[in-house]
Amino acid sequence: MRRLSRLLFRLAGWRTEGNVPPDPRYVLIAAPHTSNWDAVVMLLAARIFGIELKWFIKDSWFVFPLGPLMRALGGVPIDRSARHGMVERAIERLAASERLVLAVPPEGTRKPAPFWKTGFYRIAHGAGVPIVLGYLDYGRKIAGLGPAFTPTGNLQADFEVFRAFYASITARYPKNVGPVAAPPEGGDTTPPAAPRNPSAV
Repeated sequence: MRRLSRLLFRLAGWRTEGNVPPDPRYVLIAAPHTSNWDAVVMLLAARIFGIELKWFIKDSWFVFPLGPLMRALGGVPIDRSARHGMVERAIERLAASERLVLAVPPEGTRKPAPFWKTGFYRIAHGAGVPIVLGYLDYGRKIAGLGPAFTPTGNLQADFEVFRAFYASITARYPKNVGPVAAPPEGGDTTPPAAPRNPSAV
């Protein structure tokens, strides 16, 4: 699969850059996200890097015959209408795993959004794992892994780091890219504490 992914990347004119972090557990930012093709490019790049990704996707995709395929590709079904507990469940899974890379598109939509959702940040902070700044740069046709960042708990200050890093990255559809910004002060942005009795999702 790794050789096939490299071949497909080469034929499409894409390449990878960056290094896989030494930490076996981390949250990977999947940004920018403006097209369904982003998932395809991300999964191929992950194979090339030798990363086994896990990623959340609506449970409506997990019907035959797509269900087995989604799971094989690392998909984890979620009920978006319920919302409650997703961050906590992700923290539990990270805490219970020796090796886990969870990819999260912080924009949460392929359309412009006024700010990034903070789930990725709260998961990493709560589980005590780093955030790796992953990116898909369609301008240069590069799928890359940026630096590993340890969240400090100061959401606004940490988002300044994210904003500076992604300023030069070109999305597939630039008009659909919203600002790299945290929600307004006063929102539910407090990172939860890691659970005492972790269990797998």
